[in-house]
Amino acid sequence: MTAQTQEVNKQHRYLYLLILLVGGVALDLLGSWLMRILQLPLYFDCVGIILASALGGYLPGIVVGYVSNIINGVNDPTNMYYAFTSVLIAFCAGYFSRHGWFKKPLGCIKAILIFSLIGGGIGSIISWLLFGFDVSGVASEPFSRALVERGVMSAFWAHFLLDMLLDVIDKTLHMVVVLLILRLIPESVQQRLRFHSWQQKPLSDEERRRVLRMTTRAMSLKSKITLLIGVAAAFMAVATAGISYLLYHRSAIEDYTRIGQEISTLASGLINGDRVEDYLALGASAPGYAETKAQLELIRASSTDIEYLYAYQIREDGCHVVFDLDTEELEGEEPGAVIPFDESFGNVVPTLLAGGEIDPIITDARYGWLLTSYTPVRDSTGKTVCYAAADIDMGDIRADEIGFITRVMTLFSGFFLIVLAFGLWAAEYYLILPLNAMTERADEFAYNSEQARDESVEKFKDLQIRTGDEIENLYDSFAATMASTVSYFDESQKKTESITRMQSGLILVLADLVESRDKCTGDHVRKTAAYARIILNQMAADGVYQDQVTEEFIENVASSAPLHDVGKISVPDAILNKPGKLTDEEFEIMKRHTTAGNAIINKAIELVADSGYLKEARNLATSHHEKWNGSGYPYGLKGEEIPLSARVMAVADVFDALVSRRSYKEPFSFEKAVSIIEEGSGSHFDPQIVESFKHALPKVREIYATNMEEGGLQL
Repeated sequence: MTAQTQEVNKQHRYLYLLILLVGGVALDLLGSWLMRILQLPLYFDCVGIILASALGGYLPGIVVGYVSNIINGVNDPTNMYYAFTSVLIAFCAGYFSRHGWFKKPLGCIKAILIFSLIGGGIGSIISWLLFGFDVSGVASEPFSRALVERGVMSAFWAHFLLDMLLDVIDKTLHMVVVLLILRLIPESVQQRLRFHSWQQKPLSDEERRRVLRMTTRAMSLKSKITLLIGVAAAFMAVATAGISYLLYHRSAIEDYTRIGQEISTLASGLINGDRVEDYLALGASAPGYAETKAQLELIRASSTDIEYLYAYQIREDGCHVVFDLDTEELEGEEPGAVIPFDESFGNVVPTLLAGGEIDPIITDARYGWLLTSYTPVRDSTGKTVCYAAADIDMGDIRADEIGFITRVMTLFSGFFLIVLAFGLWAAEYYLILPLNAMTERADEFAYNSEQARDESVEKFKDLQIRTGDEIENLYDSFAATMASTVSYFDESQKKTESITRMQSGLILVLADLVESRDKCTGDHVRKTAAYARIILNQMAADGVYQDQVTEEFIENVASSAPLHDVGKISVPDAILNKPGKLTDEEFEIMKRHTTAGNAIINKAIELVADSGYLKEARNLATSHHEKWNGSGYPYGLKGEEIPLSARVMAVADVFDALVSRRSYKEPFSFEKAVSIIEEGSGSHFDPQIVESFKHALPKVREIYATNMEEGGLQL
């Protein structure tokens, strides 16, 4: 693929992404507009979000959800506080689509319930925290109000339950529309709308799933990135929320204090200090009392923050009521009534008795949690005759603070989910997929042949990772190292094969040295090696001693078989080439070729300690004249005490000796030699090896025939 073609594909990808985003936002806005026009208690504002997530992945869906809420927030700012639920729905929709939920009825039902829990459940909690459900326009508001008025349940649970039920209907319609649109869009177009940012050669869906499912010893990189972003965001959220709360709390107290002081000051200016005594004595019948009270009512009505407005004259025996305005919940005290001092005012009572001014006080006593502002009312001589007081309910401050923190947290959470989604998306394409793809290719690397090694290198290079950062550097370095390693491996293998051929040649040269002294044996060492290989291969096919008879074992035994008589080099020529039968003394000397062979090969092993074939050569040289019943030499081993390679060589050695011409005998026929081997089963030979020998007779006959026709055998 040329650079120009890649650039064109990239432009097309961004064009499809733009179409997906614009189309998704348009669907959301159209759905919410239709619900308002039809005046239905539904929202229908997530079709674009779910569709964008299903087609493009969770990231486009999140962008659609956030942009839709911003646009809707122009007319209704409260929409911004529900961006969190939209983003969360987009996140879930992307996950559900990737895992095939939208293709199965049960998956669709589960998706609807989860979407409803997010939109209806979490949305209801946000509404309660923001407005206490005391807000018109909420979809479930008419129904929940009826439940509350009938005393069926509290406002919270009424709104929560009905919002959940309505959202199930709402999200069911969402899913029906989304599934219909998905059926109408061709698969080829859906593939183009899938948003990705491959920094390597694109993987198929199956390859991608397999790579992403790779296990790790501890926590995966994706989990670590998610945890890191989550912890950082949580820390920022707590810090931001804490600082915001403290600032807002201080500002709210200052604002309410200012309001309380302004109201109490206005009230003190309306009360005629020279008539306070008349107001106390005559109450409502005192001249000007009713007019003043009416004016005080207007002042209280001017601010919704004022809970109580009253005027007290402070005396030693308590607070004497001058004015006490009624509220919806509480009827005011009559003029002249005496109210005991609140304990929380204990420190300021002397100041009040002296007619001085005090700072606003926050109390939590008989009338609730209140912020109280006192302003002196003075007569014409300047004497303080009473105090005008304004109470502000601190519960209103707390509700405002909860609403403020909820707004901060919902806005922050929506933004956090966008950051998290983008972080995970970037980590997936720039880190996780490239690293896991390299790991998978490395795990699949095959060394068993030159072709397999070359194919493995090409598969690794075919990843074409181009992240432009340290990951790309790692990939390039890994690819170069892998290619160099394979090249070095090939060269080493060729050298190893050359060494092996030289080793085999040296073994045969050494065997020839022995043969040159023994005029009777001829090609004996080569033929026995061929017979031994045939028997071993048949044993592997028959499953005989399968734990020991491996490919490596067979090769070691066959390679070292020519050395089984190497000890004869120490036997005198007169004995070695005697035409007649050996005397007992001569035979004892002849038997020493087994221990002599052991000594010779031990010296070789000291120089090449890790060579397995020499260890088998030692077993062959030492024990090929041992017998199954223990009557052999040099040590009288029996049964499986005899090394397996020597037991195999015993059959091959005797068979070849039987069918070969010797200075002291004529050759036996093939059939007679086989018969003698069968007779020795269980006494001279291992019965299982004899059985494999019999199974391999066709191949044994081929070696025998070749030797008879050509007068020799080349291995």
